[in-house]
Amino acid sequence: MGFTPPPPPSQGPFGPFFPQPGPPGPPPGSPGSIGQQAPTAPPPSFVPQISPYAVDPGAISGCLFRNTYVWLRNRDSFWFFPIFVGPRSVAGFRFFGGRWAYFGIDLNQISSFTCF
Repeated sequence: MGFTPPPPPSQGPFGPFFPQPGPPGPPPGSPGSIGQQAPTAPPPSFVPQISPYAVDPGAISGCLFRNTYVWLRNRDSFWFFPIFVGPRSVAGFRFFGGRWAYFGIDLNQISSFTCF
């Protein structure tokens, strides 16, 4: 019986010493991924009183994965279910006429919010 060498390492496009490239973006389920499903129930059926919360990433991050009512500077308002807060924007699901749709907005556009 002779010696059998181990199989060669799998090679990516840059040779055997570099990892195989994976799919672009963060792995599924990681904090930066968009693996979160839209809420399955509609938001509350009332419009809350306007809130005096300051709008910055630290403040609105307390509303992650919660029904949140948002008032914009252009006087528009809506129910929102945030799933990601970045340094200048927030993303999640906005309730549009009976359904949730993925939505993102610049924090500078939000004048006030409250979450439940």
